[in-house]
Amino acid sequence: MLGSRRPRRRVACAAAVLGMLLAGVTAGRAATPAAAATPHRVLFDNTKAETAGNADWIIGTSQPDPLGQDATPSAENDWTGALSAWGVGLQKTGDYALKTLPSGNTITYGTSSALDLKNFDTFVLPEPNVLLSAAEKTAVMKFVQNGGGLFLISDHTGADRNNDGNDAVEVINDLMTDNSVDSTDPFGFSVDTLSISTDNPKAITSTTDPVINGSFGKVGGSIIRSGTTATLKPADNSAVKGLVYRTGYSGNSGAFFATSTFGSGRVAFWGDSSPIDDGTGQSGNTLYDGWNDPAGTNAPLALNATEWLSGATGGGGGGGTCTAAQLLGNPGFESGGTTWSASSGVITNDTGEPARTGTYKAWLGGYGSAHTDTLSQAVNIPTGCAATLSLYLHIDTAETTTTTAYDTLKVQVLNSGGSVLSTLGTYSNLNAASGYALKSFNLGAYAGQSVTVKLTGTEGSTLQTSFVVDDTSVSVS
Repeated sequence: MLGSRRPRRRVACAAAVLGMLLAGVTAGRAATPAAAATPHRVLFDNTKAETAGNADWIIGTSQPDPLGQDATPSAENDWTGALSAWGVGLQKTGDYALKTLPSGNTITYGTSSALDLKNFDTFVLPEPNVLLSAAEKTAVMKFVQNGGGLFLISDHTGADRNNDGNDAVEVINDLMTDNSVDSTDPFGFSVDTLSISTDNPKAITSTTDPVINGSFGKVGGSIIRSGTTATLKPADNSAVKGLVYRTGYSGNSGAFFATSTFGSGRVAFWGDSSPIDDGTGQSGNTLYDGWNDPAGTNAPLALNATEWLSGATGGGGGGGTCTAAQLLGNPGFESGGTTWSASSGVITNDTGEPARTGTYKAWLGGYGSAHTDTLSQAVNIPTGCAATLSLYLHIDTAETTTTTAYDTLKVQVLNSGGSVLSTLGTYSNLNAASGYALKSFNLGAYAGQSVTVKLTGTEGSTLQTSFVVDDTSVSVS
């Protein structure tokens, strides 16, 4: 419903509380966030024939540092590679530091090499076509076990691009079944030996899964243009979860995109390389623009998954344990103006805007005059934890423009001194819609820190916009 223009008589509520945290982001990254204090470090592999045949599974030809080709990329063609859209999409946020492990190198963990997995949060294996050595498999498994994120991307069986007798299906299955760390189905899935020519798999219905609902956008599905699926084995690893399924499949069969955990790290699996192919790359390759294929939401899926994997630890596979918990006090505001620090009248049971659940919510704005409201709460994120900020947001407005953001809501993370570490997102009168929408933000970069989650609603001089927030959480695992 459209919130009435509220008089300034809203019930005073708020207690001055602690520090500073959390700068908001829109589900689709409408605003480019400020760089995180410690960027998420992602290493893309190019040692396993990722450019053999017609493939070009690299983020850029400048290796190991893609910034050597263009230090401030704004479009996928600023870097050369079929995965350049993926790389540029991460680089533009300011929250990621990307590298490539060039051909001729060895995958290591725990050495002095600058490209050692110990120095990264996430390792991407984009359709590997060469079996990992015994030492490399040990390195990868220990990396995940100690808190790293592993992104495995397969292709259809028989896609042996370098003609060495092994395809991505065999390489990934070999990693999981023949390593010195744990060969007893460690991730809870196996890659199917299938060649599925075409399908448009759909995502599961979820409002809470961080990959489906990540800050890069809502995932509705993906595409198969010659790929495979995975069989899930929750009896071996209860954390395994199918997120996108081949048409007609569900449960433990036909999972096209799946996630799992191992030790204190995280794993994601994708059954085809076509969705990550942006159609651009080095000359001589036959590429396909699956990244922008309207039959799937492939870009948000790749980017959200990278974000989730990179939040597995605050220290690049550095280890640590974490007890699952929800850290915010009074998350649904039902205790009124307690725990939170808020402007007068923000935490309210005013019936002009309904709560999502219960009777109380946080209502920022809604005056129709120049006005600023704030809402914040400090939180300590344990070392070694993945952390996600979630909130439900409803926006309604009396503004009629379709082009100008007169009124805004910022979600930010602040340090203990009050300085903004990151603006997770910005919403405005242009985002008005009926009902509440879930917004989720990765706080993994702030593990081991005390930060403040802060929302700031600012209205212009005329016509109200209401930013209504309910059912918040900072969940760690």
